Amino acid sequence: MKTILITGATSGIGKSTAELLARQGNRIIICGRRSEVLDSIKTELSQFTEIFSLKFDVRNLEEVETAINSLPAEWKEIDVLINNAGNAHGLDPISAGKTEDWDAMIDGNVKGLLYVSKMIVPGMKERNSGHIVNISSVAARQTYANGVVYCATKKAVDVISEGMRLELTEFGIKITNIQPGAVETDFSVVRFKGDNERAATVYAGYEPLKAEDIADSIAYCINAPKHVCISDMTIYPAAQAEPRTIYRK
Repeated sequence: MKTILITGATSGIGKSTAELLARQGNRIIICGRRSEVLDSIKTELSQFTEIFSLKFDVRNLEEVETAINSLPAEWKEIDVLINNAGNAHGLDPISAGKTEDWDAMIDGNVKGLLYVSKMIVPGMKERNSGHIVNISSVAARQTYANGVVYCATKKAVDVISEGMRLELTEFGIKITNIQPGAVETDFSVVRFKGDNERAATVYAGYEPLKAEDIADSIAYCINAPKHVCISDMTIYPAAQAEPRTIYRK
C-alpha cells in the first residue's frame, strides 16, 4: 500500500487515476480547487481506502505550501506524486494570443508542477525512495500552429522530467513522464472556454482515449517491480498517428 498524492484529482485523468489507485488499496491524497467536488470524491472513494483531500491551486505558491504543510503526520510520507494538474487555454496564433491564457498555461503546467514537486521531493530524498509521475502530452513531441504556448509548456514538462531523473535517481526515486494523445475529457471544453459544440468536434469520427486508459498506464508504471522504472510512455488512440494527424471515419 502506497500513499499517493494526485493533483488535478477532481476531473478527467486525475479523477480516474484516484479511483483506480484507491480500488487497488492505496491511500490517496486528492488535490483540487473545488471543495464540493473534493468532498464528493472523498465520500465515494472512502469505501475502498483512506482518502485525504487538499484544496489549493497549483498556480499559487502560498496555497501549495500552506496546503501540503497542513498534512497530518501520518500523511506526510508520500510515496508517489502524480503531477496531473494542467490546462490548455485558447487555440490562437501567437499574434492574437491572450496573455492571460499564456499565464494560465505556464503557471499551471510548468510552475505548478515545480511548486508541488519542491514540497514533496525533500521527503523522498530523505527516505531514499519515491516515484514522481508527470503528465506531459504528445504536444511536446510536435509543435502545432495556434497551440505554441501549450506545446511549449508540455515540452517543459518533458525537460523537467529528464532533469528530475538526473537529479533524483541516485536517491532511489523513479521518474515517469507520460505523454497522452487525444483523451476525451474536459480538456477541450476548457481550451474553448466552455464551447461544448466546438470541443465535441475534437473527438468526432474516431474513438479517442479515455481518462481510464491513462489511469491504467499510470497504475502500471507505479506498480512495476522495484528495479524497473518506466521512464517515458507515449499513448495514442489507435486512430492517431502523431499529434496533428487523426484518421476520422
